[in-house]
Amino acid sequence: MHQGSFRMKKLTIISIALVAFSLSSFAQEIVTADSFFQTVSDRYADVNDYSAKVSITAGKSAMQGDIIYKSPALLRIDFIQPADQVICFNRDTLTVYLPEYHAVLSQQVGPASSGGKATGASLASKQGLALMRRNYTVGYLSTTSAVALDEGSSEKVIKLVLTRRTVAEGFRSIILSINPETKLIRRIEGATTANDSVTFDFTAIKLNQNIPDARFIYDSPASANLYNNFLFKSEN
Repeated sequence: MHQGSFRMKKLTIISIALVAFSLSSFAQEIVTADSFFQTVSDRYADVNDYSAKVSITAGKSAMQGDIIYKSPALLRIDFIQPADQVICFNRDTLTVYLPEYHAVLSQQVGPASSGGKATGASLASKQGLALMRRNYTVGYLSTTSAVALDEGSSEKVIKLVLTRRTVAEGFRSIILSINPETKLIRRIEGATTANDSVTFDFTAIKLNQNIPDARFIYDSPASANLYNNFLFKSEN
């Protein structure tokens, strides 16, 4: 009886030790994921501007183009697919050119509507990462090690998963695939509140080229119809 009791106590101690070890490892992984995310944020803190090839997939829709970004809030995408479509943001005005409809959509963006949420391609920036850190919790998707970007791919990335802290965020969760050597974002996968998936792939990234502000001024075709404040009424 005494021997059985001793064995039971020994098993209990071992079980407690295993649980404690598991909890310790889990806590260490959270800290490590947060630390790695901070490393990526520090990397982008040194990025004043960049250019890249970007592919955007939303459901069955696929878009490809060239993106340029300049800190803190200049962004332009010239699309190859759909051909000649343009998205341009220059701090206070969002412009979208839709050649298929000969239409230019223009939206004045005030402080209340331009900040606070993590949205789209602008996530791959110092400001975007700051928003993610503020509004999402960070963890590794499955492992701390580099994994294949896609099944069967030779390209390796570190994958982080971000889960929103509040329901106000446009993405319920975000998966970041990060180049383990350059610490640059290779892919952003966002799951929306409507359970839709949006993916941004960045390749051929070039940093700090002193891109002039003039590159973010869009001159719309004279033949296009202009639609102002197509999203909401300007607050200005």
